[in-house]
Amino acid sequence: MPRWTRRDLVKAAVATSAAVIGNRTLPAEATPSSSPTHQASQPAAPPTIDNTLRENLLMDFGWRFHLGNACDPVKDFNFGKTAIIGTFAKSGDSGGATGSHFDDSAWSQINLPHDWAVDLPFVLDNTLVWTGGKPLGRAYPETSIGWYRKPFAIPASDLGKRIRIRFDGIRRNAQVFINGQYLGQDPSGYAPYEYDVTDFINYGGDNVLCLRVDATLSEGWFYEGAGIYRHVWLTKTAPVHIASWGNYVQSSLRSGITGPASLRITSEIENATGQPADCTVHASILDPNGEIVATVRSKSATIAAAANSIVEMQATVTHPELWSIETPHLYRLVATVLLNGKPVDQDSTTFGIRTTRFDKDEGFFMNDKPVKIKGTCNHQDHAGVGAALPDRLQYYRVELLKGMGANAYRTSHNAPTPELLDACDRLGMLVMDETREFSSSPQALEELESMVKRDRNHPSIILWSIANEEPQQGTERGARMGRSMMEALNRLDTTRPVTAAMNHSWGKGISGVVDVQGFNYNLPDIDAFHKSFPDQPTVGSETASTVSTRGIYANDPKRGYVAAYDTEKPRWAETAEDWWKFYDQREWLSGGFVWTGFDYRGEPTPYHLPCISSHFGLMDTCGFPKDNYFYYHTWWRTEPALHLFPHWNWSGKEGQLIEVWCYSNQQSVELFLNGKSLGSQTVEKNGHLVWKVNYAPGTIEARASSNGKVTLVEKRETTGPAAKIQLQPDRTKISADGEDVSVINVTITDAQGRIVPLADNKVTFTLTGEGKIIGVGNGDPSSYEADHATARSAFNGLCMCIVQASKTAGPITIQASSSNLESSNVTIESAAATPRPKI
Repeated sequence: MPRWTRRDLVKAAVATSAAVIGNRTLPAEATPSSSPTHQASQPAAPPTIDNTLRENLLMDFGWRFHLGNACDPVKDFNFGKTAIIGTFAKSGDSGGATGSHFDDSAWSQINLPHDWAVDLPFVLDNTLVWTGGKPLGRAYPETSIGWYRKPFAIPASDLGKRIRIRFDGIRRNAQVFINGQYLGQDPSGYAPYEYDVTDFINYGGDNVLCLRVDATLSEGWFYEGAGIYRHVWLTKTAPVHIASWGNYVQSSLRSGITGPASLRITSEIENATGQPADCTVHASILDPNGEIVATVRSKSATIAAAANSIVEMQATVTHPELWSIETPHLYRLVATVLLNGKPVDQDSTTFGIRTTRFDKDEGFFMNDKPVKIKGTCNHQDHAGVGAALPDRLQYYRVELLKGMGANAYRTSHNAPTPELLDACDRLGMLVMDETREFSSSPQALEELESMVKRDRNHPSIILWSIANEEPQQGTERGARMGRSMMEALNRLDTTRPVTAAMNHSWGKGISGVVDVQGFNYNLPDIDAFHKSFPDQPTVGSETASTVSTRGIYANDPKRGYVAAYDTEKPRWAETAEDWWKFYDQREWLSGGFVWTGFDYRGEPTPYHLPCISSHFGLMDTCGFPKDNYFYYHTWWRTEPALHLFPHWNWSGKEGQLIEVWCYSNQQSVELFLNGKSLGSQTVEKNGHLVWKVNYAPGTIEARASSNGKVTLVEKRETTGPAAKIQLQPDRTKISADGEDVSVINVTITDAQGRIVPLADNKVTFTLTGEGKIIGVGNGDPSSYEADHATARSAFNGLCMCIVQASKTAGPITIQASSSNLESSNVTIESAAATPRPKI
């Protein structure tokens, strides 16, 4: 994160007007000292984006990587070995692999994002299973340290500019060096960090960025990965420039949702010179089609030497297109800094125009319409890649959730990568943005404040969360900590309420501090809280926690599998049906967030070994739906729905009772076995239907009806043996930028093309053309197969591979083959694209 002091943050805090959230009013802050605004009638700066004023360069390519050692300095490239002169005794001479002349030619060549933990072997140790079974920690010094080096050149013409490097996320505790010069240490695995490296650059020559990343200690109780798993950026600006995350747009509608929108624009200007600077900020507002709909400029502001100051402007959008779940319209602010009448810096940010509120009696409203929050909680890892997700996978995951009917996403339990929020903005997904550490320590407040400054322009965010199931949540000490966190947060944003995910002590501790009461589970206590505290809005910050394994219909502790009926849950949890019926019946409950949308590595429940992944997801780690996915699909969407399960391959169980479930939102469903009716049942809202069926090979068929007419039919058939491989890419056209990906889903079918629900054939992938396979998976929570590989066994008929484009356009052909199966291939077109500027 930018190296601000707490005093700097208070000094630079953005002023905001009072906001009513539920029934609570948040205090207004002091007005900035700089002159506020000139309206659009004044001359404005050119609205076009001028890339010569500021360069944002992606630093993801061309890195070298090697494991170090937490205990043995020789195996840690002699870092800290010298006893005569301390590691940090002399500036620019930290030793080990930190210097410019260190020979890293034997190190692995990698690109970012990178998670070295996903490549480590599984260690079947009960001390590791909770975090995914990878050897990270004090007992594993040889695999808990990672070294990264990145060479780059800066031209001599950049002398006089300010050069900054930002890390969006490093897991964890990174010591950062440039050209042998120690820059600092970043303890958080989730917060962004930024360094001004202007003084340390070799202008007109080569430079080396070096990091020693220490993943020995964890922050979570789940798989977190290890390494530089988010983007790294290098930014070049003039000495007088807009500070990092310095643009902030607040919108309000003057007369309901059809009236003009008033925009309050603030830009934080940094003067990195030794003299006062008189500057003006010109702002242009571009609508979702890229057309200019407003321009405005500030009055002249004097920025003191080596100081930051806020410049404020007001603008109006006459006919705003509102951001919503259904129509996620995005505007763009382009702000240009003029010094002595000459443009010197320009930065842009997207934002949305919408209204939100949490009401104590009627729940959540967006644009004055009631919206029930139908959310999921999620960690940040995915099959094949661990925690190092390419940007496209963020969109893929949000698309899958929206397809299910979800409209909200909780970032559990940490600040997310910015690209996830971009995906939620563009696809129409509400967000509860959660900080990692519940604390008012300087470090924790710095992380909270950086999250808020970075994320506050995203229209998708409707809630900030400051805590999750904390031991101090119900204490007076916790309340004091919460107040300090609220004060820090509200200095930077008062347009959204704050919540905390609490699993006990409601009405105590931080309950009296936050704006919206968050409930984790415990349905019987929610009505009592509402009766005692009727004026506080409420939300289900974490709900359900049903456990299931895709395609499994009987508990199997030996293999670590859990039946996929909506019946299995830990002692603290609820079934999908129980929690949703409860929340749906209470208008004052704003809705809730299911634990979880996707399975994730670590935290296996109810079984430990052999499991190395959770069972909580509505989808597995690949994104393949489980049956509970279809419960929500049925009741969270509005179109007619019908889902029948289990499969109908039960050889050896002829004549035995099989429990057959059905989800449908039609009036009734009739079930047939091999053409014979087993009876019709009336559908209960938010419920399910069950038949006990004596197994006989053939076909079970469900026919859903409304108003006396059959509306939907679904079958499950006894299949033949595995015979073919079918490939289904999520996209057949991607960009040749070295980053874009396509997810290839693999189905094992019989000769008639029906999925074989028990198939476990090992599938080998061969790629030709302009791309590479970056990961494989199958969603099996007890699988120890490698993620970075070219083969994967199917799990209950499914597996997948992720293909990434190179920087050269051309076709990418993937062939999938397996012994005794008909192979298949698919071609992805990798088209020429304008890549992001890189260094």
